Amino acid sequence: MQLFRHGDSGPAVAEIQSTLISLGLMAGPVGADYDQLTDRAVREFQQNRGLVADGVVGPETYASLQAARLKLGDRLLSLAGKPFTGDDVTALQERLSELGFDTGRADGIFGPQTETALKGFQREYGLVSDGVCGPATLRALKQLGRLVVGGHPHSLRESEILHRSGAALAGKVVVIDPGHGGEDRGAVGNGLEEAAVAEDLAARLEGRLTAVGVRALLTRGPDSCPSNAERADLANAARADLLISLHVDSDSSPHCQGVASYHYGTGSGSASTVGERLASLVQREVVARTALLDCRVHHKTWQLLRLTRMPAVRLELGHLTHAGDADCLADPAFRDTVAEALLVAIQRLYLPRELDPPTGILRLPDLAHL
Repeated sequence: MQLFRHGDSGPAVAEIQSTLISLGLMAGPVGADYDQLTDRAVREFQQNRGLVADGVVGPETYASLQAARLKLGDRLLSLAGKPFTGDDVTALQERLSELGFDTGRADGIFGPQTETALKGFQREYGLVSDGVCGPATLRALKQLGRLVVGGHPHSLRESEILHRSGAALAGKVVVIDPGHGGEDRGAVGNGLEEAAVAEDLAARLEGRLTAVGVRALLTRGPDSCPSNAERADLANAARADLLISLHVDSDSSPHCQGVASYHYGTGSGSASTVGERLASLVQREVVARTALLDCRVHHKTWQLLRLTRMPAVRLELGHLTHAGDADCLADPAFRDTVAEALLVAIQRLYLPRELDPPTGILRLPDLAHL
């Protein structure tokens, strides 16, 4: 789709403004010019929704704007045809989870797991078990109180799965996602390409994971560039335990630098708790072992993080447009260090608290004794 930004005008801009006004992010009336007020409102919306707050309405921001307009009860929800998406689906998933029915992550997509949970709710409460959220089902959902207490239901389930899987890495499945690929080279700077750096780092991590008994899968080869949805489908089909997505960044300013890690989270309660812990471990290990600036851990609703059914982390390992970061990324020894940091972070995720060593001291040979 066309990108819309400050200075644009037309019917599509008016539609964007109408949505922002309905969400209370800007005052009316609707116009046709993408002015400074519109730009500010879009950035606020993006910040609230865990998107890149750049003021540009692209495919993800536009889809999020459309989803945000929908409230539970606005329409019938079911799995018939193309899956329904929107905030009304998210509200349904969260409500079913609160009542003890497992919808998985509240991702706003009415998929098979949501249908199964809805049918289970309908059967248990004497409704027609048709998997359609209509008026009768909606009334029942609103009348019942919350049954699951002590934390967000999906987070509790995620943590329980992690606890039951044991401390050993052998036998686990980890999907490694080198960003971009094929003709899409991603960020470029100082003679380096993001796709090539990600491929090399993925190969180094794959070798280390395989050495400790992990089944490591790559989302792409050097000549392909699957969509984020296709990468998530691969990970879901493999029933992976974790996904690590590898990227490097760039910026118009040569002064932007540093490493940041991202996990799924909306900022309003729905998040991957285990993903957040893994992102924190990845960030801490990389920062402790390298000279990269710590740009911390953040929650995002990016498609790959949202569509994966396992904890997923996206690592942005420095800026190719920063001379110091680029020098590091060009060094094979640095890439080895980062690959080991990632392996250690994954191992630490599964270790009991009493066996978890301090950040930055665990090395590959040590893992054989855990």
